[in-house]
Amino acid sequence: MSKLKSVIFIFLLLLIGCSNQDGKSDAFGNFEADETIISAQSSGEILAFNIEEGEKLKKGEQVAVIDTTQLVLQREQLQQQIAGLEASISTIERKIEVQKEQRRNLKIEKKRLRKLKQDSAATEKQWDQIIGQLRVSEANLNAISSEKQKVYHNIKASKAKLGQVNDKIEKCYVTNPIDGTVLEKYINQYEVAASGKPLYKIANLNQVYLRAYVSGAQLSEIKIGEQVKVIIDKNETENQSLNGKITWIADDAEFTPKIIQTKDVRVDLVYAIKILVQNDGRIKIGMPGEVVFNK
Repeated sequence: MSKLKSVIFIFLLLLIGCSNQDGKSDAFGNFEADETIISAQSSGEILAFNIEEGEKLKKGEQVAVIDTTQLVLQREQLQQQIAGLEASISTIERKIEVQKEQRRNLKIEKKRLRKLKQDSAATEKQWDQIIGQLRVSEANLNAISSEKQKVYHNIKASKAKLGQVNDKIEKCYVTNPIDGTVLEKYINQYEVAASGKPLYKIANLNQVYLRAYVSGAQLSEIKIGEQVKVIIDKNETENQSLNGKITWIADDAEFTPKIIQTKDVRVDLVYAIKILVQNDGRIKIGMPGEVVFNK
């Protein structure tokens, strides 16, 4: 029995020896998340905005409606304008057909007069008159055709304006862009929103990052993609560990942030790193964490 106890004791010593040699963490930091601030893209009274801080939202979920009254009136005005312009195209095309028919008749008369003139049966005055009438007819036809092109141009411009108004109306319906949790709400229902004014802040808390700091001497111990152990407080006396992966290492050193303590003594310059951790709800933004590198 004593021999078995000795074996167990030696095994425990080996486990301790294989763990972090000095019993201390290699880096310290605080948790953060990729936060997104959602801003209004149009101005007006907020008619609906019922989200609350701490609420989980789905991607594509409509979260706010900004008053569209004036924009809807503009849209109706443009639609009526376009309908009127399109109706005028038919009138212009009938005018063009009349001018073309008149020109055909004048060309027939010109051909008849040419024969009469060759037989000295038509005067120069008659010939000059038919030539003048053809020129006037051509000018009228060109003028009406230009008027038709101008109407088409106005229709195109009005449709472009209609597209802009429809886009503005669409932006009055605020859609949540990502799955996440509402961190802060900056405005309330019935207040007036302005284009570019923040409405709320959201973050995906299922994946959080521990921003920790290491000294230059520790850089050789770590690399992007490396799996590490992240330690958080379980209670006043106990810790719990999670798996993490290094996703970013700063290229340049910076002065140690005041809230960070290094593993031994505070140093002047450190390198920031980010460690991705899957969050099951235990980790909160701003919460402290520690890192133990694989050695």
